[in-house]
Formats: sequence, structure tokens, C-alpha cells
Amino acid sequence: MTRLEEEKVFKDPVHKYIYVQDQLIWDLINTPEFQRLRRIRQLGTTYLTFHGAEHSRFSHSLGVYEITRRIISQFERSEYRDWPREEKLVCLCAALLHDLGHGPFSHSIEEVMEFDHEEWSCHIIEGNTEVNRLLSAVEPDFPTKVASIIRKTYEQPIVVNLVSSQMDADRMDYLLRDAYFTGANYGTFDLDRVLRVLRPHQGRIVVKESGMHAVEDYLMSRYQMYWQVYFHPVTRSSEIILRKILLRAQELCHSGYSFRWIPEPIMRLFRQELDVPTYLKLDEALVQTAFAAWTEEEDKLLAGLCSRFLHRKLYKYITFDREHESEAQLCLEELVAAGMNPNYELEIDFPYDLPYHVYRSPVEGQSEGGRGKPPILLLEPHGGLTEISRRSDVVQSITGMHRGQYRLYYDEEAAKLISHRLKPGVLTRLGLDA
Repeated sequence: MTRLEEEKVFKDPVHKYIYVQDQLIWDLINTPEFQRLRRIRQLGTTYLTFHGAEHSRFSHSLGVYEITRRIISQFERSEYRDWPREEKLVCLCAALLHDLGHGPFSHSIEEVMEFDHEEWSCHIIEGNTEVNRLLSAVEPDFPTKVASIIRKTYEQPIVVNLVSSQMDADRMDYLLRDAYFTGANYGTFDLDRVLRVLRPHQGRIVVKESGMHAVEDYLMSRYQMYWQVYFHPVTRSSEIILRKILLRAQELCHSGYSFRWIPEPIMRLFRQELDVPTYLKLDEALVQTAFAAWTEEEDKLLAGLCSRFLHRKLYKYITFDREHESEAQLCLEELVAAGMNPNYELEIDFPYDLPYHVYRSPVEGQSEGGRGKPPILLLEPHGGLTEISRRSDVVQSITGMHRGQYRLYYDEEAAKLISHRLKPGVLTRLGLDA
């Protein structure tokens, strides 16, 4: 491992400073593939709800690297025998590069285009890229090792734990960073205390028993951030419109429609003909430039959706309690019967269907916890391990909690045009009976 002659330092609003001591890490940060992450927002369309949420995947990735570096440094200072020192560099590289494959607007575009950003991260790491050349210079199979950590198939689970678990460096950084840039103070927690109680133990990362309350604080921060920021109904409206733009543009592309202008990378995205060099040309600047051009397309549906997104003319919504899902469906059917387009002017949304979970305890037949994420284990004084929800009433109360409401999103202008065909009850629900 080659050390820099002089340590490099990034000033960071969350961690104060991010320290780079290894030549490889510094070189990876300066690759075109990593610099592209400056042009990908961390929180997708959330900036349309929380105006400060303009932070990038670049800053988040540096933050994940820094937390991982701090954890490893602590393990090495304390000389914990269960931490394999030879894994330090590969772990730091995986932490830095874990989000390399995120596309424009991240999860929204993944859902429509049906691809996985983690796999694209691995394609970039293993492909004909500057990142690959730098990693291969360490040893020929080093890119494969880094990619296998991201795929969660690496032979050392403790290394995967640091980058991907229910209490990993990724989650810890994005909670603090997202809370800072959205102004949501309830998303903060005591990072220093959490890091101090982490321990390497029998091939995995566990928490010292006395640190249980610090972990409770971390999980409650996750809970607050999901319901106050990530599931915010206005953000969901902007995501719905973004998805509908992509669906309409892809539909037109497949039908042979002649766009006035469409960038080649976006055309190839719709045709599912992407390779690594083309994928790396996709960023939010390109996509939003396309949206601006599409506001003048002859296809009025696409033009209208793009104008809505760019000028924040979002869909309105009405809320239904979970036990009244059928009422939401009936309301939607009434609007469709009256003439609204069910594919582009309406959508029922239930945010708990998203792949976000505050905490999942192990269930029968899943020793690794929900969705492949290892559970949080407490290390007792005598050396035994206990899954945290068995000891903590706080964690038990939020484990697998299915809170949430159904929301019917609708194009208010279109609803007004067909309001004369609607039943009084629907008009009242939509607020159009005044």
C-alpha cells in the first residue's frame, strides 16, 4: 500500500474533515468515473421538497469512505485480533466506490429502466475504465475483490459488514448528510459514540452491549428520516412525474416517434443497449437538458410532463388510511371512468412498498436478517451475542413496522376538466366541490 507523501484533506460539513492517506484512494477520487458522481444528486428529486438537498453522490461516497477509515483505524489502534489487517485497502476502495454505478435521479430511474446500480458499480469497476486500471495495478484480481464486496459475495463477511449491513458506513453517512442538507435535525445521532462501541467479533461487526442506547438513537433517526424526508408526499409526487416522463419517452422511442432532439445515451438507455462508456455519459445535467428540450415536443403528453417537472407543477394528492385502500381504488376508478388517463394522470402510492426499512430482525429461515442485511448483534460481557430487538423495547417497537397511508396522486387540471362527470363524494374528496 503506497502512502501519499502528504496527507490530503477534504473539508466536509458533516465529518469536518475527510482524510486521504493512500495514493490509490487519491487516484481513484480523481478518475472521470468517480468525478461523474458530482453530477448525480444523492436524494434524487428531494430538492423539489427540501431546497437544500442538492448534495451529490460524490460527497456521500467520500463520507462513507471516511467513516470506514475511522472504524478500521479504531480497530487497528485497539489491536483487535478479529479484524484482518490485510483487508484494509480493499475495504476502503469498496466503501469509496460502492455508489459508482448510480444513474441520474438514482432509484427513480432504476425502477423504470429495471437495472441495479450496484451491478453497474461492478461493471464500471471490472470494465475498461480508469478505475479498473488503477485497481488492477494493485494486483490483477483486485477489481474483482472490490466488486465482490459490493455484490456481498466476498469471502470475508466482516468486510462486507462495514460497507453493507443494517449498521454500515453507507447508512451512517447518508442519514447524517441527508439530515444536514434537508435541515431535518431529527435525523442526527451520535456518530462518535456509535463508532466507539463497534467491535470485530468472530468474522462480523457487532456492538458492545453498553452501546445499545447509541444504536437505538441511530435507528430512531432512521425512522424519523424515512417518514419526514424519504417518504415525504411532495417528494413522492415529483418522483411519480419523473417516472411518467421516462415511461412516456421510452414508449415513444419504442413506437418509432421522431424526437426533435434526444441524446444518444438516453436513446440507448430506452433501448436497453447500454455499455459502460455510454452509461458513464448519463448524468442529471444531460437528463434535465433533454427534459427542457422535450417541453417543445409535438407529443403534448411528454411536453406537459416535462414542463411540470422543471417548473415544479406537481400532482396533488389525497390521503387514505391503510384500512381504506379500497376507497382509494374506487376513487381512482371514478376518475378513469370520467375520462382521466390512468397511466399518466393518476397513481395510487403506498410508500412502505419501497425498499426502505428502519430495521429488520431475523425471521425464521433468514439467519442474515431482512433482505440479506445482517441484523445488529450486541456483544455481551461474557462473549455471547444477542440480536438487538430481543433486548431493546425501542428497537422491537419499530421492527417491521408497517406505518403509512395510501395516497391518490392526480393531475388537478385534468380533474377539473372532467369534474362535471364526477359524483359528489369524489368531488368533495378532491376539493373540487367549492
